[in-house]
Amino acid sequence: MAKIFQAPKSSARNQKLLGQVIKLTIDRLDVNGIGVGRYQKKPVFVANTLVGEHVQAKVIETNSKFIKAKVVKVAHLNNQRQNPVCEHYYVCGGCDLQHLSHQGQLTFKQQKVTELFARQGLTALPWQPAVTGRDWHYRRKARIGVQYNKLGEATLGFRQKESNTLVPIKYCHVLSKPLASINTALANVLEELAEPKSIGHIEVIQAKQTRLVIRQLRKLSAHAKTVWQQAAKQHHWQVSFDYGDEDSDLSALEETENQPLSYELDCLIDRSIDSSIDGSLGSPDKGSDQNSDNKSITIKFAPNDFIQVNDEVNQLMVKQALNWLELAADDVVLDLFCGLGNFSLPMAKQVAKVVGVEGVQAMVDSAAANAGRNQITNAAFYQLDLNSDWQDQAWQAHQFNKVLLDPARAGALEACEQLATIEAKCILYVSCDPQTLARDAKVLSEQSYQVKKIGLIDMFNHTKHVETMVLFERIATN
Repeated sequence: MAKIFQAPKSSARNQKLLGQVIKLTIDRLDVNGIGVGRYQKKPVFVANTLVGEHVQAKVIETNSKFIKAKVVKVAHLNNQRQNPVCEHYYVCGGCDLQHLSHQGQLTFKQQKVTELFARQGLTALPWQPAVTGRDWHYRRKARIGVQYNKLGEATLGFRQKESNTLVPIKYCHVLSKPLASINTALANVLEELAEPKSIGHIEVIQAKQTRLVIRQLRKLSAHAKTVWQQAAKQHHWQVSFDYGDEDSDLSALEETENQPLSYELDCLIDRSIDSSIDGSLGSPDKGSDQNSDNKSITIKFAPNDFIQVNDEVNQLMVKQALNWLELAADDVVLDLFCGLGNFSLPMAKQVAKVVGVEGVQAMVDSAAANAGRNQITNAAFYQLDLNSDWQDQAWQAHQFNKVLLDPARAGALEACEQLATIEAKCILYVSCDPQTLARDAKVLSEQSYQVKKIGLIDMFNHTKHVETMVLFERIATN
């Protein structure tokens, strides 16, 4: 007998619900900070809502498992709700939590980490005060997208929420003040260029000067060179062009050199205090035994190198790492995923030896060069894929008593599984993804490490992204 397909009744119900305005109460925030309530026994996701709020929302997507809706009206406002500062907030995908107070954001992020750890059986976490910096104008590096319409007119900005279409941004409250309104100046340059579809994106970096890296899709014309030279002179920009396989400095056309990009790290720490809620770590007493040459180091980097985008919080994060590790003059420290030496070089000022390991050879070379520039001779750097077996490496001969990890979002699962052979006294894990952090923390707990301290590093204000620092200590076994 032939079978005739019939759509499930639930599917017809789902389609009927589209466009309707439903009422619900927000019970929680999901991992992205989106409010979640329930309607007809399904979770309903409503952006820009907070726990306890009574919401009227228009259904924009529905299926058998969940409903997505757009808020129409909110009653019984959460007392931590605030008005977003940015006029682009509700369309731009850059920020997620401007409608929630700063303390509310910290609470949400700490709860997220706590829940993820609990799923791994790790509870009763010893939370420390968050390391925080300025609320706005903290980001020193960003990629500005460029899109062209059919007329060849350019739009500069950031992607819309859940879209690849750009929002034309007039002013960004998250970017450092020299970069906050740079889109207006860049739009004027692109209009003067009158060369449609010639630019892919523009990387902006704030160091001692503003550096622009233009992703150039076609050869630079004589007219374009003149326009960029005039703009660079007017706005005091340093400009480079990225052609995909090679870079060309605009400054070279002017027979001058771009100043190298760099940032300073203050290496002095006060061991008598820990971080406080405002991120203050204080400074050493006048009687400190630290040498005068320990005050700071300079980290040089290339435009395409990874650096922490929040300079102020990075400074505080490094200081807290040195504090939590309780570094001593005879320590031998292993720094995995060491990058440019952001942690390695400050640690080297305090200990006998630091070995930094990084997967990207260019970063290893830069870290070694930074050590040389800062006259640091007790730090060595090696290239290795840390997702591979590294038990036979020459640097393994060192007797490491302390370890620091600062991996990318994928985490450090393979590295954590191999750390048991080192038997270090303590491991400091700096994470930019709480889900992989919780997974890796479970692995370390199975190797006789317990969480001694944990705290948020407020690197990405007003976004869903979470930076966390965790100190693990080895439990003595018979």
